[in-house]
Amino acid sequence: MGDAVEMERRTRERDAFMREPYPVYARARQAHGLTYLPEMDAWLVSRYADVREVLRRPEDFSSAQALRADVPPSPAVQAELAKGIRGGRVVLTTDGAAHQRLRAPLVRGLAAAKVAALAPYIAERAEALVASFAADGRAELMDDYARRLPGEVLGRLLGFDPADVPAVIHGGYRAEALLFRPMPAEEQLAAARDVVALQHLLDGHIRRAHAERRDDLCGELVRGLAPGTSEPTAEQRAELVSNLQNLLIAGHLTTTALIGTTLLHLLTDRSRWEALCARPEAIPAAIEEAARYDPPIQAFRRITTRPLTLAGTELPEGTAVLVAYGSANRDESRHERPDDFDITRPPARTMAFGHGPHSCPGSQLAREQLHVTLRTLTTHLPGLRLAPGPPPPMLPTLIHRSPATLQVTWPTGDQGAA
Repeated sequence: MGDAVEMERRTRERDAFMREPYPVYARARQAHGLTYLPEMDAWLVSRYADVREVLRRPEDFSSAQALRADVPPSPAVQAELAKGIRGGRVVLTTDGAAHQRLRAPLVRGLAAAKVAALAPYIAERAEALVASFAADGRAELMDDYARRLPGEVLGRLLGFDPADVPAVIHGGYRAEALLFRPMPAEEQLAAARDVVALQHLLDGHIRRAHAERRDDLCGELVRGLAPGTSEPTAEQRAELVSNLQNLLIAGHLTTTALIGTTLLHLLTDRSRWEALCARPEAIPAAIEEAARYDPPIQAFRRITTRPLTLAGTELPEGTAVLVAYGSANRDESRHERPDDFDITRPPARTMAFGHGPHSCPGSQLAREQLHVTLRTLTTHLPGLRLAPGPPPPMLPTLIHRSPATLQVTWPTGDQGAA
């Protein structure tokens, strides 16, 4: 009974921190050295200079535990997951040469020319999604738009059959939940079954991409991680499935989150939204400010590979640190008025998309989807505003921080160019 009570208390404390981490960050930046967070079982790295230092030293701060599960799977869940295709290393949790090998096909598949070629499709789908609810006068933008556009774009990029995209995206969310969200035993088992189904779906897609020599991102991954003309080995298939599953979280959930938080902060003070409607040329600056102010990836764990000292704090080998990009972006020594959301802020380097070897290879694709989103909504729904009621609750997560829901309204007789 005592263990269950303690686990529930830790979960509440962890959720509270994840829903609103910025006060904790602010105190940590003013403290001497690093701050230990018992709810995260890690030392918080909060200042810009210290975050940058950790990220440029992967030989001292390994990514091996970047996706460490917050909720250990039960024996029943482990038995269910054993029916899937697993065991491959992923780009987020590797270092050195292994990381470079896994990252290279992603960099090629997400290059600027690839994103530019995809831009007309992104615009087409954004227009269609907005048109599907423009006459209604209200929408829940997370489900009606923010979770749909990145899923369709990622499906197109990977060459999925459009009919498979909803199941693929659902499986990605279930994989994330299984790692990081406490759930009742039956729900955890159901999530494990969904993840296993996703893995087998991805494996079939990989086999087809190999057989057809496809020129999409999945084909790029297959050529990079299973080179040659023979059928990929079981080990190669496991690695490909694991990296595709990881890409669903990195390439979909984070973009969904960035769309959601950007719209939330623009609409919280409607003068910002009105300024963007009047001056669409300000959209790129608004995107950079949104990514600085409230990035979807707030923090990742790193683990020390040797005894060392950071910011005056001694860290033994094997110590977990929580590298807070979201805190670095609010560092008072780096940005004036860092807690103000200001779309006229001059551009400056931030940690919004990471730094160093693990910087986000899909940052340009995320920016393009957000740019198209803001251009489409300011054009067609200039009267957009938050629905009356309390502020939208934030999801309790550090890897796709966003509102759980985003209820909005607009005058149905004033739909801009729609």
